Amino acid sequence: MDFLELAEKRYSCRSFLDKLVAKEDLEKILEAGRLAPTARNSQPQKIYVLEGEELLKKVDSFTRCRYNAPVVLAIGFDYDVVFNIPGKEDRNFGEIDNSIVVTHMILEAENLGIQSCWVGAFAHGEAEKILGLPENIELTAILPIGYAAEGGKPSERHNDRKALEDTVVYLK
Repeated sequence: MDFLELAEKRYSCRSFLDKLVAKEDLEKILEAGRLAPTARNSQPQKIYVLEGEELLKKVDSFTRCRYNAPVVLAIGFDYDVVFNIPGKEDRNFGEIDNSIVVTHMILEAENLGIQSCWVGAFAHGEAEKILGLPENIELTAILPIGYAAEGGKPSERHNDRKALEDTVVYLK
């Protein structure tokens, strides 16, 4: 399958089977995130692999969007490593870098026949405390991954896309 077919096929899965992702497939997904380009190649991302009943209960305490996934990736960035915009130290590339990392991982997951759902609806600030993460880490995305259950199929709106001319403007 070519890239555009892969991108078109990928959807946000909201119902997963209780079936673990094979370790070699999980490693490929994580490797795709590692290969993602980041600002100044600072590689500030921290990807936490959350598996097992105890950790998944913690995930459920800060988001209702796990959708029964057997594995959740919590993606954050390290304030001590992230590239800051010169002269604007209060602005950094952490969220942008993590967006690239998550995109790489969701597309590799789809390539492997594994579904995902990019979740931003979680208790920011609380999630880091609940998971016991260092204070220099800020989570930006939660990524449940696994195999789609019957109800995990694309929504009826999945293929409703605006025309290219409605989203692209050529400036001259």
